[in-house]
Amino acid sequence: MTADEMAPEEAGTGRRAPRVRPYTITGGRTRTQVTLAIETLVQTASALDVPTTAMPEEQRAICRLCVMPISVAEVSARVDLPLGVTRVVLDDMARGGLVVLHLPSDDRPSRELLERVLDGLQRL
Repeated sequence: MTADEMAPEEAGTGRRAPRVRPYTITGGRTRTQVTLAIETLVQTASALDVPTTAMPEEQRAICRLCVMPISVAEVSARVDLPLGVTRVVLDDMARGGLVVLHLPSDDRPSRELLERVLDGLQRL
């Protein structure tokens, strides 16, 4: 979001309030087709043939930001949007072929293994 699209500073927060409310960015939607965990990695699609001037500012900012893989949480923080809004925008972008989502795999290490690793690290 550019400085021109920002309203005056929110009282006492040091942050500028966006002129557009977050629910207008998502069209009032709060759910996504794909569950996006905060650690899901996002990357701009390599064959991005869509003219960026036709995209909303939030999507343009995300495309510039995601040249290298970055987590959903980091995207949310850097574009200064609530996490839920960021998830909806990223879901829309993924379905439109603008970004690729690298979803976490289900073959995570067991809790027991993680506890053993943590114990070992604490002993160091």
